[in-house]
Amino acid sequence: MADRTVLAGARVVLPTGIIENGRVIVEGGRIVGAGAFESGAEAPAGTRALDLTGHWVVPGFVDTHNHGGGGASFTSGTVDEVLKGVHTHRLHGTTTTVASFVTGDMDFLGRRAGLLSELAEQGEIAGLHFEGPFISPCRKGAHDETLLRDPDPAEVRKLIDAGRGQARMVTLATELPGGVDSVRLLAEHGVIAAIGHTDATYEQTVEAIDAGATVATHLYNAMPGLGHRTPGPIAALLEDERITVELINDGTHLHPAALELAFHHAGPDRVAFITDAMDAAGFGDGRYMLGTLEVEVKDSVARLVEGGSIAGSTLTLDRAFKRAVTIDRLPVESVVRAISANPARLLGIDDRVGSLEPGKDADLVVLDEEFDLKGVMRKGAWVVEPRPA
Repeated sequence: MADRTVLAGARVVLPTGIIENGRVIVEGGRIVGAGAFESGAEAPAGTRALDLTGHWVVPGFVDTHNHGGGGASFTSGTVDEVLKGVHTHRLHGTTTTVASFVTGDMDFLGRRAGLLSELAEQGEIAGLHFEGPFISPCRKGAHDETLLRDPDPAEVRKLIDAGRGQARMVTLATELPGGVDSVRLLAEHGVIAAIGHTDATYEQTVEAIDAGATVATHLYNAMPGLGHRTPGPIAALLEDERITVELINDGTHLHPAALELAFHHAGPDRVAFITDAMDAAGFGDGRYMLGTLEVEVKDSVARLVEGGSIAGSTLTLDRAFKRAVTIDRLPVESVVRAISANPARLLGIDDRVGSLEPGKDADLVVLDEEFDLKGVMRKGAWVVEPRPA
């Protein structure tokens, strides 16, 4: 790669809005300029110019909830397999990935956290997310009920410690014994407390938010529905400005009207698109293991072999982006916030990623006019190099 690369002529999505005929300048793995194209400006020696007329350039995607891909599981795969899963999602625009674990035995989860924390220290992943075992058996979804347990703060602390400073999020059913105290513990240690796989009432959810919970794990899914007399957790999570709501925009987990309601009520600054992907993402139909449970993927929809519950997704964030713009008719700027800026801010890494601004990592995605992915750059190196016509 040349010392300096100029991506010119595209629609560039900046925090301040869309720049027509814009440019992004990359040098040394970082963005050194982003804005309007300056015609007639002389390029320094060693500059590589890439004409992206007719394309979009948006920030690299940030996925805070992802269990694997490319046939590899973050919960059970080897280091090489985990890296394969991470790379699979990079090919689809996700330049920052948090590795999520499904429910497992406490000792097993502790060992996995220790193993994957090394990948986080190396910058291959952006940290660890424990989705279980501290969740409700009433809303277990694709989690092994025999391994579920109440969120005892001492056990929550063990998992945090096992992550060696790389634990980023823990999903809890905060109505369970110890739930609110565990939320306080997580907040004190700078770990995101996420409310999910929960059977909580509206009032119990408000209590957990006041204790420090800041995320709704895949809003609507694995929680009571919105009722007019018993509003449940959905209403509490949507109405509170302290909460970021995760949404799985794959056309299976959510009806378009539910997605529209979340965007309308929470606003574009409080939505984070996630994949909740499992091994089959970017790999294909077939049978897989999700933790201890067998999953069948048919027509790209993952369901438990026993019981038929939806078992994560096969989504990649480039598909979520395209669906949001072309089917859900959301503004491109709002989608960029939901898929890049908001999750980066949530993780506390928005000083480095999540937007196209000078000084930040050169993580970006190139899309064509139909919003199909054509290029991916991570830290200044092409993962998928665009080939304009």
